[in-house]
Amino acid sequence: MEQQKRAKQYETIKIIIKVSETVLSFIILFGFVMSAGSAQLRDWVQGVFINPYMQLLLFSAIIGGFFFLITFPLSFVSGYLLEHRYQLSNQKLVGWLWEKVKSMVVGLILFVPILLIFYYLLRTFPDLWWLLLGGILFVFSLAIGRIAPQVIFPLFYKFDSLEDDTIQDKMHRLARKGNFALEGVYRFNMSKTTKKANAAFTGLGKSKRIIIGDTLLDSFSPDEIETVLAHEVGHFVHKHIWISLIVSTIITFLSLFAAHVVYQELIGQFNFNGTADLAALPLLSIIMSILALITTPLTNLLSRKHEWQADRYALEHSTAPQAFPQALKKLSDINLADQKPHPLVEFLFHSHPAIQKRIDVAEQNLKNKGIVVDSNETVT
Repeated sequence: MEQQKRAKQYETIKIIIKVSETVLSFIILFGFVMSAGSAQLRDWVQGVFINPYMQLLLFSAIIGGFFFLITFPLSFVSGYLLEHRYQLSNQKLVGWLWEKVKSMVVGLILFVPILLIFYYLLRTFPDLWWLLLGGILFVFSLAIGRIAPQVIFPLFYKFDSLEDDTIQDKMHRLARKGNFALEGVYRFNMSKTTKKANAAFTGLGKSKRIIIGDTLLDSFSPDEIETVLAHEVGHFVHKHIWISLIVSTIITFLSLFAAHVVYQELIGQFNFNGTADLAALPLLSIIMSILALITTPLTNLLSRKHEWQADRYALEHSTAPQAFPQALKKLSDINLADQKPHPLVEFLFHSHPAIQKRIDVAEQNLKNKGIVVDSNETVT
């Protein structure tokens, strides 16, 4: 009971900080546009550079730097202080700051080319930029899905092939059942940053692999680990990565089109100098952010459906399915997850169904098969 009280407090604080950061960003950005600050900054950068793309980079850097300074305190509270307060973090302050720096550098390397392409399309194809950008983002998503496990993830964690023969045997059996070529099962040093536990199916094509945090491997029994891995295999068997990619691409195209229509309507009312006016870009950012707030609960709904399917797969294909509810309980405790969030909170913020719902459904399915599950310990 005390653990769940702490979990609810932890999640509530996290949500308050997240909502506060979003509201603060909207207020500042909208005020920046309405006060003519955006137009003044545009005029200034145009006096510094002649090249429109250098103007864009300087304009974006100033706004981005300002937002970083404004939101950093909230990020520090949420990502460092709160994690330490609830004994979830293994990081020292220097380590946390270094990880933030690496994330920013990687983000810039990935974001700047997309930003430049976006501005080129906006300037060259003012009526079709949204369609062309949607196609480019789709290709970009495929590329990231292909290279992330081998190029990006190792920048943050150390990955080693899993040497445990028992778990390897279980994983290869699951791979054969799932009819997919397993490129590898990798252990990564999740404990470098957190006490939380996790595992995931990542990558596309030849880069697909199962990654397992050392925190999970060290805290779970082989049977419990197998059920977690079976859940991840379920995502592959049901083609959830591809379905999510296709759905997110459709939503991206629709969102970009809606943003284009609204943007075209508003730039005249705000007296901006056309679609590619630098001063108007914060307005476009506001429009896109509002659309993201609308579509995120919908993508979460799809994600929760996928999680239910993966849960069923784990129960059907694990050699010891009775270990699955216990694995969920352990994950909940280790990750300090709210087992029974308010339905509205679950709808708006959760990509996974509530843990207690998943445990209840899993235990009921097991009982229907004649497998008795104790409330504290799984037994057959």
